Amino acid sequence: MAMFVTRYDFRAPGADPQQRQELFDRSLEQAAYVDQLGQDALMLSEHHGSDDGYLPSPLLVASAFAALTRRIPISISALLVNLHDPVRLAEEIAILDHLTGGRVTYTLGLGYRREEYQMFGRDWADRGALMERNLAVLLAAWRGEEVDVDGVPVRVTPTPFSQPHPFLFYGGGSVAAARRAAAFGLHFQPQNADAALAEAYREACRSHGREPGIVMQPPAGPANVFCAAAPDEFWERWGQHLLADAQGYQAWRAEGAVHHVSDESTTVEEMRAAGVYVVLTPDELIARIETGEISLVASHPACGGLPTEPSWTSLRLICETVMPAVRG
Repeated sequence: MAMFVTRYDFRAPGADPQQRQELFDRSLEQAAYVDQLGQDALMLSEHHGSDDGYLPSPLLVASAFAALTRRIPISISALLVNLHDPVRLAEEIAILDHLTGGRVTYTLGLGYRREEYQMFGRDWADRGALMERNLAVLLAAWRGEEVDVDGVPVRVTPTPFSQPHPFLFYGGGSVAAARRAAAFGLHFQPQNADAALAEAYREACRSHGREPGIVMQPPAGPANVFCAAAPDEFWERWGQHLLADAQGYQAWRAEGAVHHVSDESTTVEEMRAAGVYVVLTPDELIARIETGEISLVASHPACGGLPTEPSWTSLRLICETVMPAVRG
């Protein structure tokens, strides 16, 4: 059965404060809507210092989503651990875990932009070792143990609702990331479908004397799905928003990095052919789900600052037409 998720990064090039506030307000309404309609997850991510307003504070938005929903899991993927104080982060995650009854899950990541490390005064060259120190602090704090802060022992209270901690993946696209996930007893979320990464993780888990956790690699198929009665018209009117989103990610991508959401298109026409972002009629989307071509329907209703109507129309078609058809 296909999974249906809705994600937000709030990237909106050129948006003024009123337009940006509308995007946030709309996301709250849509979060409640997809919860009621039975989608499988809400997804948020984190980046800093982006001119287009990319979301820097996913914990705040996750808290707002949680207040308006009752059952849907909320995933923060990825949470850039090294850009936070680990003790404060442990506290905030523990409280959010209680507020949501454990509904928020996390993919912890290093990040891949030097500019973000510079923004927070972090050492880029030391990022791997810093991550390991921060992971050790988080896990110890959630176990209720004392952790050392500049020679002073401190204890995080309360510990999380979820025991021993919220559901955690470690994310990345390297063997080093796979081994780090294994070393800290975390599940693993590679950023691409390379089977060698999954195997490296499993081997490392066994070397530490533990059974491997879950490996969640991206499925085949498009990374972003939109639904419209007239896809040609959608592309003509709104394709530039999708292109802006793709080019924003492409500008950040490290040389040689492979990511399932990567789209190197320079025009809307190239995007349509690339297939990373797709706009389908309800019948087309139903057919691709039923043949197994699409197993993850990832809605992106604020993509590149999409205006209200194409955003809501796409989401409603997915939730009210496609989901009932494929779920019976």
